Amino acid sequence: MTRVDFYVIPSADPDARLTIACRLADKAWRQGMRVYLLCADETQREALDARLWSFRKEAFVPHNAAEEDAQVPVTLGLGEPPAGRRDLLINLTLAVPAFAGEFSRIAELVVEEPAIRQAARENFRFYREQGYPLQDHRLPRL
Repeated sequence: MTRVDFYVIPSADPDARLTIACRLADKAWRQGMRVYLLCADETQREALDARLWSFRKEAFVPHNAAEEDAQVPVTLGLGEPPAGRRDLLINLTLAVPAFAGEFSRIAELVVEEPAIRQAARENFRFYREQGYPLQDHRLPRL
C-alpha cells in the first residue's frame, strides 16, 4: 500500500515547499527512485525547475517537464503522471490527486501558511480514512 509522509516545515513561506521538494527529489533520485513532482500551476513548475538547477551547487538532479521527456528520473507535471514506474509523488497541489494510490510513496509538504495547512489537514483526513500508512516528519528551520 502507498505510504504517505507529511513533511512539516517550520516556515510560513510557501516557497519553502520548493526547497524541501528539491531535497526530497534529489535524495530519492540518488536512491534509484523515479520521482513525479505534481505542481499547482505553470508558475510553480517554472520556479521548481529553476530551483532544481540551483538548489545545491554540487548536486545535479536530472529532470524535465513530464510532457517533454518522461524518461528522466525526475519529472515535473501539472496533471496525470507519465506511464511507467511510479515510486515517489511529491504533491505540491492542495488536494489529493486521483492517481495518488498508484505510487509507492507520497510526500505532502506543509508550511504554516493557513490555506496550505488547512489543505494538509483535509488531505491527512482523506488518507487516514482510506487506510494509507501515515508518517509525519517535523523538519528543522531552513
